[in-house]
Amino acid sequence: MSNIHAESAIGLISTRSFPAMVGTADMMIKSAAVTLVGYEKIGGGYCTAVIRGRFPDVKLAVAAGAEVAEQMDELICQSVISRPFPNLDAVLPISDRLLAQIVGKSKLSNLAIGLLETRGFPPMVGAMDAMLKTADVYVAGYEKTGSGFCTAIIRGTVSNVTIALDVGMSAAEQIGELRSIMVIPRPLEDLERTIPTASYWLETALVIPEQPLAIPLRLPQVVNAPLVEVEVVEVEVEVETAQLTAELEAIERRSIDLS
Repeated sequence: MSNIHAESAIGLISTRSFPAMVGTADMMIKSAAVTLVGYEKIGGGYCTAVIRGRFPDVKLAVAAGAEVAEQMDELICQSVISRPFPNLDAVLPISDRLLAQIVGKSKLSNLAIGLLETRGFPPMVGAMDAMLKTADVYVAGYEKTGSGFCTAIIRGTVSNVTIALDVGMSAAEQIGELRSIMVIPRPLEDLERTIPTASYWLETALVIPEQPLAIPLRLPQVVNAPLVEVEVVEVEVEVETAQLTAELEAIERRSIDLS
């Protein structure tokens, strides 16, 4: 067994919500020399962040992340696995597998991340609408974690994200149930790779229209051709009129002759 394998370790922290998991993951990768390789969702809002690195670093990172999750009252459990066998990768999110899914670099990279989780889709959409109308932020996408939980993900400057989340909280509470929020001021590259980003924002995507789609749609007017029946009726009317005119002229001539 090589020294690198002997010193390697895997760290896992499970939380009750997606925003809490992102905040926990952010703390772990900023507190020690570890790599965030991904996360797993098992329903009911339960999410797990997975990190890898040398055993001392992983242990330090998990301790720091667990403290953050506990402060949010979202911690479920934590674990550090030293010297994992390669076959264990079959059940873990691995960075190479995640990187293969990334089409291009996101146009939202290096912007602060804001997360707002609700129970139910309508309050999340209402929160998104309020946030977009209040601050200069972008909706990067959204995440579903089961049991009706969904998380709006916005990007922008720290000040704009903070303002947007404050308004989004109020909007979500008016419509349904607000679950949690999270702000990541300076996301590292590892976190960027694991945060869901809609293909709308990838550099390889189509050009984004500057103006929203107008509703209702203004379609070109189509002039309907006259019905065959209408044409036939018009012809019949013309024939009857001509016959009536001829009969009237004949009656007038007879009247003149009689006089």
